[in-house]
Amino acid sequence: MSTPQPPAKGASHAAGDFSYVGIDAILEQMRRKAMKQGFELNIMIVGQSGLGKSTLMNTLFKSKVSRKSVVSTPEERIPKTIEIKSISHDIEEKGVRMKLTVIDTPGFGDHINNENCWQPIMKFINDQYEQYLQEEININRKKRIPDSRVHCCMYFIPPTGHCLRPLDVEFMSRLSKVVNIVPVIAKADTLTLEERDFFKQTIREGLRANGIDVYPQEEFDEDSDDRMINDKIREMIPFAVVGSNQEYQVNGKRLLGRKTKWGTIEVENIAHCEFAHLRDLLIRTHMQNIKDITSSIHYEVYRVRRLNETGAQPNAQPPNTLVNPQPQWDATVF
Repeated sequence: MSTPQPPAKGASHAAGDFSYVGIDAILEQMRRKAMKQGFELNIMIVGQSGLGKSTLMNTLFKSKVSRKSVVSTPEERIPKTIEIKSISHDIEEKGVRMKLTVIDTPGFGDHINNENCWQPIMKFINDQYEQYLQEEININRKKRIPDSRVHCCMYFIPPTGHCLRPLDVEFMSRLSKVVNIVPVIAKADTLTLEERDFFKQTIREGLRANGIDVYPQEEFDEDSDDRMINDKIREMIPFAVVGSNQEYQVNGKRLLGRKTKWGTIEVENIAHCEFAHLRDLLIRTHMQNIKDITSSIHYEVYRVRRLNETGAQPNAQPPNTLVNPQPQWDATVF
């Protein structure tokens, strides 16, 4: 004899309300399916050595997720070329499972001549799109295609307090066309509040002057509510952040922070730095939107270009496909 299943959420309404159909139960069905499948998030971290990239990633996810935390090397050497390395972790919180992949780029910006150092990163991102495309066009494709596409690139800007370097402008100009870029000012505790505000304003002006559209991109706001929320985020970019794996006692509470002679810099205190705002953007409020833009915009541009190159014409153009599918950039000619 089978065990009776509990009624679906909303079923209790049916007994007393004959006008109730139960359409709202689809949300519970979607939630159950999503919980069963789990989620994937692929984050790339780019910036020169010594900016605390690994520490910040560990702080964001409250666990040792960075490459340096997992792979121990006797000595950290500067690679002669950019070595792109990724490491994946399965994270679970309150029954929600997520496969997090952190893609590190050791060697970026660490040499005297950094010309074209963005090229291996561009190639890696396009390679992931190509891999997904090949899986997608297979006749016998998988029920669920593994997603190795880079959803977000966190770009670490040194806390110089002056302006964007030519390297920063070159990298973000080219990569913002193929991936969601979130710029952050690393080790922001080395700047005074006045220096920090001036530096942030200078960077925003530099981004506008060079036509660099970082995430969240204004052209992809879906409605006025989205625009209002995202405008507040755009005013905060770049996020001035501090990372730390160390806990300290502050007013009777254990907090993540950096201890100095004059006090403790609390990582999650918005009066001290903007780590909490960055965490909310990447995890709590915009994670799905970041993935959606990767899939429906960046990957879509790549997909249409490749299908046109190979002469394969899709039956119908997706809604986000450009009218002229040939983009103005091409990774093969840079």
